[in-house]
Parts: sequence; structure tokens; C-alpha cells
Amino acid sequence: MTTQDTSDAGESGQENLEKLKANLTRVEELSQRFIQALKERHASPPGLQGPAPTLFAQAAGAYWSEMMQNPARIFEHQLEYWGKSVTHFLEAQEALAKGKLQAPEDDGTDDPRFTNPLWKTHPYFNYVKQQYQLNTDAMTKAVEDVEGISEVEKARLRYFTGQIADMMAPTNFLATNPDALERALETDGESLVQGLENLVRDLEANGGEMLVRLADASAFKLGENVATAPGKVIWRNHLLELIQYSPSTEKVHDTPLIIFPPWINKFYILDLKEQNSFIRWVVDQGYTLFVVSWVNPDAAYREIALDDYVEDGFIAAIEQVKQICGVKTVNAIGYCIGGTTLNLTLALLKKRKDRSVKSATFFTTLTDFSDQGDFTPFLQDDFVDAIEDVVQADGILRSHIMARTFSFLRSNDLVYRPAIRSYMLGEQPPAFDLLYWNGDGTNLPATMAVQYLRELCQGNKLTTDGIEICGELLKISDVTLPICAITCETDHIAAWRAAYRGFLMTGSKDRTFIVSQSGHIAGIVNPPSKKKYGHYINEALPDTPEAFMEGATFTEGSWWPRWEGWLAKRSGKMVPAREPGDSTHPALCDAPGTYVAAPLPL
Repeated sequence: MTTQDTSDAGESGQENLEKLKANLTRVEELSQRFIQALKERHASPPGLQGPAPTLFAQAAGAYWSEMMQNPARIFEHQLEYWGKSVTHFLEAQEALAKGKLQAPEDDGTDDPRFTNPLWKTHPYFNYVKQQYQLNTDAMTKAVEDVEGISEVEKARLRYFTGQIADMMAPTNFLATNPDALERALETDGESLVQGLENLVRDLEANGGEMLVRLADASAFKLGENVATAPGKVIWRNHLLELIQYSPSTEKVHDTPLIIFPPWINKFYILDLKEQNSFIRWVVDQGYTLFVVSWVNPDAAYREIALDDYVEDGFIAAIEQVKQICGVKTVNAIGYCIGGTTLNLTLALLKKRKDRSVKSATFFTTLTDFSDQGDFTPFLQDDFVDAIEDVVQADGILRSHIMARTFSFLRSNDLVYRPAIRSYMLGEQPPAFDLLYWNGDGTNLPATMAVQYLRELCQGNKLTTDGIEICGELLKISDVTLPICAITCETDHIAAWRAAYRGFLMTGSKDRTFIVSQSGHIAGIVNPPSKKKYGHYINEALPDTPEAFMEGATFTEGSWWPRWEGWLAKRSGKMVPAREPGDSTHPALCDAPGTYVAAPLPL
């Protein structure tokens, strides 16, 4: 070795040493912040962390009973699992005995979590992966073997067992994740330090709760690169800001249109960017468009109920639109829970003999909750009791509780995979507008949240005995005006089949039902220019969702033009375009307004 080589090696070693010292200092600082963030965490009731212990006790009792009555069936599955595990171990041993660092033949099913080639070629990672898959399969079969419990309890057992399996995936642990280990070696451990920094940052941002940041929030600014459709806030009260959008055509339909988004999320999902903005597209078709932007409540809103959202939200906004446009009727859209509450509003208006709404459109809206679908685990008494305890103490249902619930319905996509990228690989979240919106959550008032969960979701009162709102007993059959429902084929939040059953219970004679391809968001935010997702329609509206789909006609492309054709027939003659506001409704500020941009109340 030359003197120069020795010198270079010494400098390199010194550089690595300095890097190590710097990283150790960062780890120490981050560890202190980590501990402090956890101290600030408010402990959630056990009921929000998982099912009551009685669920697993019932399952264990039923499993034991089945074993006593039918031991052959239980032992068959146990022996199958044992046999596969032993065979798997022997195959791994034989591969190693050949003197090559080579895994046995792997014909296992493809899983996007195991795309690194080492999962198939390296004996250690291959063994871990295959054993995990065997364990998961055994757990799944054990759940299916359980008899003697209700279908609801079995659905919950199936869900929580799946959550345990997803949580225990080898990809979620550093020692068994080849991607994370390779990145750590490539970066001299820098990726792990950056991952710890990402973890601490997320804990600090969410009051000690571990909510993985899905998008780079610094990449977006409301009114600049998202929610940019031109318009004005022309009225507000304690619940909402009413936005009127500027016209883009010389003439517009006489009957204005008002959109009621869900208050569980913010309205700008319909105006993320120009290319896929439903709001811009509607304006371009020649409509005077109003959109409600809901307030993000704090504890002072604890007594606000569904009655208030109906009276001071929906009906108040409709009255303002009528005054501004000088008309007697409006058309309305309700999205998700906004659609559910629009049904309540329409039923109440029917009782009052008020014909202010000419037609209504519902996006991914549930009214019949007899089949709770993917939300079954979260709509039983133990979970709702825990929610009630939390909101009574806090005055609000905090956004992170709902965000966590929705995320765990797709835990691999919305929890574990982003956590691996952020905390193990040390990557920064992407600049993705949809995920930015998804993380921009809202709180819910305590009274309204409990009322919604108890009376609508659990009690299913709207489609059975009726729900009392604003002094009237309301039923879904009270909705009798022309309606159009847009649902989504793979929606895991508002399943289209459940939406169809409630849709058929309305008293309307003029009804149109559309099933879009894709899910809760992509199926709705589906502009014609993308030529992406098609849709199904069946004008016969048979008695069951199965019969609807069997007789449905599929059309390529977005449902937007079909729906606009339906709406145009119910929107009157063309009149000169209306600028936002009038003499009694001056512009208060530019769209998207102040409520949508207000910081999340804590």
C-alpha cells in the first residue's frame, strides 16, 4: 500500500467516523423528542384499540366446542399446517445442505409486499416469507372453522384476525425486510436516522398518535395549486361558508345547482386540479354552481346535532341560493354523509310541503345500514361506546380517530406500506394531491357523531321506524322528487349494493341509478378527458342489486356526461350568466374561503 493509499484510507475512515458521530447525535436528539411526543399522547379507550375481550373469548369457546364435537375436522387443519411447516423446514435445510446459498423452489402466490427478488432467492428471507404465508393461511382457516357465533361476530373476528396477520408481516420489521436492510447499507445507516426523524415528526404533528404522513403537505397550498376554481364566498354562518363559482359561459341554466360535500372531509376533493375538477367541469357545462364548505368544529360545537346540520346547514344554504338567483327551486348534490343528510333534508321538506329542491343527486350515499359491510367491526356497541366516552370528554370526535379507522380498512396500502417507506427506508412522502386531501381531516361535533352512529348506522332508523329530525319523524319513503344516484363498483366505504337497497326504498317515481367503475373517490372524480373508468346503468331498476348488474348495460368512459344530460332536463331554460353574489350577498373573500383553510382545532 502506498503512502497515498494510506492517507486516502485514513481520510475516508475519519470521514466515516465524523458521519457516525453526527448520526449518533441526531439519534440522541430524536430519541428525546420521541419520548416527549409520546408523553403528550392522550390514551385512547381500550374500545378504540380493538374488540372487547369477549369476542375472542366467544371465538375460543366456540372453537373448543367444535373440537369436542368434531375433532377430526380441527385436527385435519392442524395436521395440514404442521405438515406444511415441517416440509418447508426440510426443504430449506436441503437447499442449504447442497452448499449453495439458495432458496428452495418457491411457487407461492404473488404478493406486492414481497417484490424484492431476495424473497425468492435468499434462503433466510424466503423461509421467513413462506412461513408467514403458512401462518396466515392457518389463522384464516381457524377463523372459518369457528361455528356457534353470529355472522356479525364472525365478520369482526375475520377482520381483526386479518389485521393481526397484516401487522405481523415480515416486511414490517427491519430484521426481516431486505429493502430496508439494503437501503441502510447503501446509506451507511442514514436511511434509518432519517426514518426515525420522519417518525418523530409524525408523532409531534398528531399529538403523540402514530398517523403516517401520506403526502408532502409543503407541496400544496389551497387556492394556488389545489382548490383553484375561481369563485367567491358570498355567505357564511356558524356551520358553513357558501361559495358561488364564477361563470365560464355566457349563458347558464336557470335552476342553480348546490353541492353538499361530506363534513367528514373537505370539499376540494371535487377541485383538486384543473384537469380533474368536477367543480370546473360543471361550471363549463353552463350551470350556476354553489358549493358548501363546512366548518371544522372544536369543542364549542359539542351540542350541534344532525338537526342543526339539516336546518342551519342544508336548508339555510338552499334559501340563500334561491335569494341570490331569484328562483323558487334549486337542484342539489349530496356526497357520502352529505348525501345521507340530503335525504333527511328532502324528507323534512316533504313534511313541510316545501318544494325548494327540484331534483337531487347522490354520490356514494348510504341510507340503508342493515348491511354494514366493511364497517361492521366498528359499528358494534363496544367500539361505539368507546367513541361516545371520547366525545363526551372532548366535545368532538377528533379527525385522527376517523382517519385511523378508514386507513385500517386498507391497512397494507394506507398504513404499513407508507410506514415502511417513511420509517424504514427514510423516504419523504410523495407530492400527491389526493393523498394530501386525504390527510386534511376534520373533527365532528360530539352530539352529531353519536346521533349518526346510534340512530342511522346502528339503528338504521331512516329505512325502518323513522328518525326524528327537527320535530318530524322522517323516513326514506318521504323522498319523492326526481333522484339520481352515483355509486362505485369497488367502494369499500359505501358499497353500491347497500346504496341500491336504500335507493329503492325512496318514494320517488323518477329514479336513475348508475354504478361507476373504481372506488369511493376515483369512481366519482372521473373526468371524461381521462377516458378511464366506465359505468353501468339499468333503467329497469330490478328488486335486487344482483339483478341490477345482471341486466345492466356497460358504457365506456365517465358517467359525468350521462348525468349532466339527466340534470339539464331538470334545470330550466338558459339565462344570462350570473356573477357571484348580489347586493345583499357581497363577496366575503375569494374561493376556497376561510373555513377550509382553518387549522385543525385541537
